[in-house]
Amino acid sequence: MPKVTAKLVAERAGVSVAAVSRAFQPGAPLAPEKRALVLRIAQELGYVPPAARSLSQLGTRSVSLVAGDLTNPFYSGVLELLSQELHKRGRRLTLHAVPPGETVDVAMEQVLGYRADAAIVTSAHMSSELVRRCREANLPVVLLNRVQPDSRMTAVTCDNHAGGRLIAARFLTSGRQRIGHMTGVPDTSTHIERSRGFLDRLAEADRVPVVSACGGFSYAGAMEAAADMLDGGPRPDAVFCENDVMALALIDAARARGLRVPEDLAVIGFDDIPMAGWQSYRLTTVRQPIRRMVAEALTLIEQLQSDGAGCGAIRVLPVDLVARDTG
Repeated sequence: MPKVTAKLVAERAGVSVAAVSRAFQPGAPLAPEKRALVLRIAQELGYVPPAARSLSQLGTRSVSLVAGDLTNPFYSGVLELLSQELHKRGRRLTLHAVPPGETVDVAMEQVLGYRADAAIVTSAHMSSELVRRCREANLPVVLLNRVQPDSRMTAVTCDNHAGGRLIAARFLTSGRQRIGHMTGVPDTSTHIERSRGFLDRLAEADRVPVVSACGGFSYAGAMEAAADMLDGGPRPDAVFCENDVMALALIDAARARGLRVPEDLAVIGFDDIPMAGWQSYRLTTVRQPIRRMVAEALTLIEQLQSDGAGCGAIRVLPVDLVARDTG
């Protein structure tokens, strides 16, 4: 059989050789539909780019972490703990960052070419086609801090629903009357479950948020959402932010407007990132058991490697409310 080259892939896809090269580089300029076409044809032909062929020699005893928003301190914490745990086990960690605007499938193409022993994915959900290809390649994949509706997937997550309930209950028992809600990225399981728990508990008390705005899990997005929540009416006297980064932004925005936290505005976040404990914030939040989540993910990888693919499994770990000064 003749060697499959980038030129052959380019001819079949009707693109340039340079476009084939860019398709395998997350973040490189290439239309999404053209990238998908090139990657599909490359997979059909069995083409592996030169960089992946050389890296695949290093893939043995390595685990790939596929992550999106590394600017969120929660995920940099995951990276640090995962690296430490793998080192203890004599294994290597490789990082595959999903560029803004790209799907996790693009980074997973690199993982498949790298031929790592397993992958841990903290970014958005994987397509059904990619799940199938990972199974065919005998690549164990564990989702961390997220789930998706696919019985074949294995995941470790905290009890986001219970965390949302804890926060609503704290606002209710403290007598807050105008409760607001700052949401994350709409199609993520973390947003869906945290929001559902929060709203369910409010509904049990015949309450609904007086105001809701999407901060997109980012500081900049939360500052814009804070302007909508604080400059209009009615202004809330308590807000649940679906992650700590947004909660810190809301506190900054409130203070810039002369509001006192928590006297005028109670703020509770989710994750318990290191900055939540800083003296300048002392953020009340829900703590994810990150160390245990990482350990569970590695245990599941070992089980998948020893038992074969089989059915998926989801480990849901309990959370704790960390009461500090903001709510």
